[in-house]
Amino acid sequence: MTVPITDDGRPGAEVPVLNIANVLTVLRIVLVPVFVVLFFVADAQDPWWRVGAFVVFVLAMATDYVDGYLARRLGLVTDFGKIADPIADKALMAAAMISLSLVHELFWWVTIVILVREVGITLWRLFGVDHVVAASKGGKLKTVTQTLGLGMLILPLPHWVWPVEWAVIGVALILTVYTGIDYLVKARQAARAGH
Repeated sequence: MTVPITDDGRPGAEVPVLNIANVLTVLRIVLVPVFVVLFFVADAQDPWWRVGAFVVFVLAMATDYVDGYLARRLGLVTDFGKIADPIADKALMAAAMISLSLVHELFWWVTIVILVREVGITLWRLFGVDHVVAASKGGKLKTVTQTLGLGMLILPLPHWVWPVEWAVIGVALILTVYTGIDYLVKARQAARAGH
């Protein structure tokens, strides 16, 4: 359990691990296999099952915003949440990208580049390598474009929309690489400044 600090610097009441923010995080993890099952019904060719997979994907991504907001707003930050939240995020994104790659709707190299960056930075933060840098606006935009691009690919949209889908995925890929490098540079600079 995490002991929050009050505004005057005194320890506050202990935060129970079982709270609404952590429940939403666990729900997101539970929704990952649900998404995969719905996606692969009828070899991922049935449009209605794809819509179902999309709904689950959007619902799971929505819990990512809500659980973080509630944890900060209500003082429900816990050690469990700090570890489980990024794992839940990456598990969902990885499930979506790998599923799309398996049915040849997303290039494997795109999936690999994004996952290497996402998993690498997550491990960097979890294990406290050098200094941890706060998420930037670019990082948040990266998450939005990744979510939008993958969501569009999951939906059975008509062929004429494909260029838009790939444009969004392209922007997401560029932002993913850029923000990853930017994070590492800033972390090294913070580490040097701290010595």
